Amino acid sequence: MLQNIKPFIIISVVLFLFSCSKDKIAKEIDRQLFDMSENTSGFTWFNNSNAILAKSSGSGHPQPFLRTRFNNIAAEYLDENGRIIEGTTFPEGSLIVKELYDDETTLGRYAILYKDSDNEDADPKGWVWGYVNADRSVSVEASTKGSSCISCHSQSQNIDYMLMNKFYP
Repeated sequence: MLQNIKPFIIISVVLFLFSCSKDKIAKEIDRQLFDMSENTSGFTWFNNSNAILAKSSGSGHPQPFLRTRFNNIAAEYLDENGRIIEGTTFPEGSLIVKELYDDETTLGRYAILYKDSDNEDADPKGWVWGYVNADRSVSVEASTKGSSCISCHSQSQNIDYMLMNKFYP
């Protein structure tokens, strides 16, 4: 009877270790997204302004204020006014960070899009979605591949999931 239990124990241990390593990977990508988003140097702000904006009526985020910035790769696809060029598909390495504010001065969360098609957490368009609180805790894990975000970000007039031009003309 002991020999019949032994394979069961081995399989259980292997499954446990596999599930733990998958969780570790998801948490690591969330930390990486936070680290990439925390530093604002080298970014270009939407509309060339770092002003904090009131959220639009189309926003599904609970925070009432926001501002959005683009790393130097993504900023290549902004026009001279700091708006996203129509028809843009952002290239690999693009990082777009939406800072979500609980009030006019308190940063509450980062909504992050990072274009990395080879990442196992990337959606079919190559975006890795991050939703990380300012205290470094994870609100929604990147491993969900933006499943709770894509429906809103796919609405009409989106540009590679970006809606800033639509709501902040």
